[in-house]
Amino acid sequence: MPRAFLFVLDSFGIGGAPDAVAYGDAGADTYGHIRQACASGLGDRQGLRAGPLLLPNMERLGLSVAWSLANDHPLPTTPPTGFHGAATETSHGKDTPSGHWEMAGVPVRFDWGYFPDTKPAFPSELTEALIREAGLPGILANCHASGTAVIEDFGEEHIRSGKPICYTSADSVLQIAAHETHFGLDRLYGVCKVARKLVDPYRIGRVIARPFVGETAETFRRTPNRKDLATPPPEPTLLDRLVENGRRVIAIGKIGDIFAHRGISEVRKGPGNMAMFDAALTGIDDAGDGDFVFANFVDFDSEFGHRRDIPGYAAALEAFDARVPEALARMKAGDMLMFTADHGNDPSWRGTDHTRERVAIFGTGPGLAPANLGVRASFADMGATIAAHLRIDPGRHGSSFLDALTSHA
Repeated sequence: MPRAFLFVLDSFGIGGAPDAVAYGDAGADTYGHIRQACASGLGDRQGLRAGPLLLPNMERLGLSVAWSLANDHPLPTTPPTGFHGAATETSHGKDTPSGHWEMAGVPVRFDWGYFPDTKPAFPSELTEALIREAGLPGILANCHASGTAVIEDFGEEHIRSGKPICYTSADSVLQIAAHETHFGLDRLYGVCKVARKLVDPYRIGRVIARPFVGETAETFRRTPNRKDLATPPPEPTLLDRLVENGRRVIAIGKIGDIFAHRGISEVRKGPGNMAMFDAALTGIDDAGDGDFVFANFVDFDSEFGHRRDIPGYAAALEAFDARVPEALARMKAGDMLMFTADHGNDPSWRGTDHTRERVAIFGTGPGLAPANLGVRASFADMGATIAAHLRIDPGRHGSSFLDALTSHA
C-alpha cells in the first residue's frame, strides 16, 4: 500500500496571488525576492552565507518552474525531474490555519476575527476576564508587536511583576509570552488554555504560548516550547478521514497544534528546522503502509520571515535543500513526497506580517511522472491528491492531480 509525505516550508511563498492587492501585498514574492537579493549581494552575511541562492535539489524537482507558473514568467529550459505546479489559496486570511486546513481539504470560508492595531489592542472585557479567570496580577504590552521586540521591551518588567506579555499581529492570534522559570511553563500553558476559551466568541484562530529564558533584555531568547492552541477545523480534514480509515498520521512540528490535535496519531518535534528534519526522516522510516507524515518547518516563518532577515532565510533554505536527498533516499515503491508552503512571509516586504502569495507544489516518488501541474485553483488539490494516492474517499473540496502523475509514468 502507498505512503505519503507532505513537507511544508512555513511561509515560503512564490508570489503571484491574484487577490494579493486585497491584503495589501501586491508584488510580494518570498522566493523571488530572496533569490533577487542574494544575486545582488543583499543576501550576504559574513560567517553565514554569500552569493546566489543555491537550492539545486528543490529546483531540480521543480521549484523554479512553479515560481514561473505562479508569476506567468517564461519557463526554465531544463525540465524538472519531479511533478511541479503552483497553487492559489482560496481561504479567507493568510495565517497558518487557513493554509494548512485548505491543503488538508478544508478551505476557510468564514472571516477570522482580528484585534485592531491600537493600544490597547484587546477589548477590556477580554483582558479583565483573562486576569480574573487565570489569576493574574495584570498583563503587559496589549498591542500589536514583533515577538522578539516585545520580549525585549517588557521582559524585565514581566519578571519583576509576574504579569504575562500579551500581544497580537495582523494575524488572527493572541500571543502570550512568559518566562519559563520565573513564571513557569505549565502556568503559561494554563493561562493560554483560559485565553483559548475566552477568544472563541471573537473568532480568533490561535492562542500561542511564547516561552522565553534569560535575565535581561540583551539575553532574552525564545525557547522551542512554543504551543499553539488552535480552534478546530469546521469539518473533517484529510487527517480525520485517514485516522477513521485506520491509517496513522505522524505530525511533525506544530501540525498537531494547527489541527487542534484532531486526526493526529502522534506528534514529533524538535528544536529548529534541522531537528525537525531529523524527526521527519524518522517519521518516514516508521511509517507503515497507507500512513501519512505531515511536517511543518516553522523556522522559515518565525525566525526569518517575521524578522525580515533575508540572509538568515536564504541560509535556512540552503540548509534545508542540502538535506532533501536524505528524504529522497528513503522513498520506496508506492511513496509520494510533496513539498509546499502555507502562505508567504516576504522578508523584503514592509512590516513583519505574512504576505498573501501562491505556493509551490513539487515532489516525486517511485513511478510518479515529472508532470507540469500548472496553476491549481486551490491548496485543497494537494489534500485531494494525497487522498487518492492513499486510496481513501475524497473530501468535499479540491481536485486530485494524481492521474497526471501516473498516466505517463
